[in-house]
Amino acid sequence: MASQDFTTSFITDRSPEEVFRAAANVRGWWSQSVEGSSEGLGAEFVYHYKDFHRSTQKVIDFVPGRRLVWRVTKAQINFVENKQEWTGTEIVFDITRKGAQTELRLTHNGLVPALQCYGDCSGAWGTYVKDSLRSLVETGKGKPDPVNP
Repeated sequence: MASQDFTTSFITDRSPEEVFRAAANVRGWWSQSVEGSSEGLGAEFVYHYKDFHRSTQKVIDFVPGRRLVWRVTKAQINFVENKQEWTGTEIVFDITRKGAQTELRLTHNGLVPALQCYGDCSGAWGTYVKDSLRSLVETGKGKPDPVNP
């Protein structure tokens, strides 16, 4: 049976190292309001978007040019009934060479269709990864959420 975990990807002409550096730069593509560090094994950071979403991620795998994994250690998603839906999930960035190109594949292990936030959260991931992160990789400028209260 195929996994139901959310996944999205893109292919670029940039090197695996460039793609990895961009993915690890969460302020550059996800949110300028990130608190803490996202660069290095064991680093922890907090993402928040207004009063809708707040989560703490710990970097549990950090292999430059190949793989980046965040474990969500704490989450509060205020627009769903079970506000802890993300707690214990893992956000995985796999980076692989495809001929002369590089593929970035994000899989959010635990973000499955049975969760109430799946539709909104998977839609947001699609935009952040395929639009903002890809833009950061290819132009040096992402489209992260601005600083918010």
